[in-house]
Amino acid sequence: NMKFAINGSLIIGTLDGANVEIAEEIGDENIFIFGARAHEVAKLRAERPGLSVDPRFSHVVDQIRSGYFGWEDYFAPIVDAVTSSDYYLVANDFAPYLDAQAKVDATYKDQDKWTRMSIMSTAGMGKFSTDRTISEYAKDIWDAQPCVVPDPAKQ
Repeated sequence: NMKFAINGSLIIGTLDGANVEIAEEIGDENIFIFGARAHEVAKLRAERPGLSVDPRFSHVVDQIRSGYFGWEDYFAPIVDAVTSSDYYLVANDFAPYLDAQAKVDATYKDQDKWTRMSIMSTAGMGKFSTDRTISEYAKDIWDAQPCVVPDPAKQ
């Protein structure tokens, strides 16, 4: 997502992983966040067996299972995963995703707003430049020292 955002793409996603840092840098108003928050995950996983899923989710899963999109055997492991343990809480996040997608669609129709968000996304991504990231990793993670390259003009 960092590469997308630094190139002006607008992100729709859950607030985890890199999206946490991206939202902090570009502002919540320039990213479309949906779904469960990290502190809710353990509780939602524990409650999963009794979850009453959104009928739209069930409809989509049933269409995939039936082969409506083709290759029902190919998609069977995915269908099984989201209808049994659903470790990634896809069923929980489905309705909030549809709401977020509706916001994306409405925002796209407002080209001035979309363009502004895209520019603000790119402008806010400076923290993730490769120069800063590699320098920080070299210092804090790899404990690598810079190698000074001699300037031929000064020899």
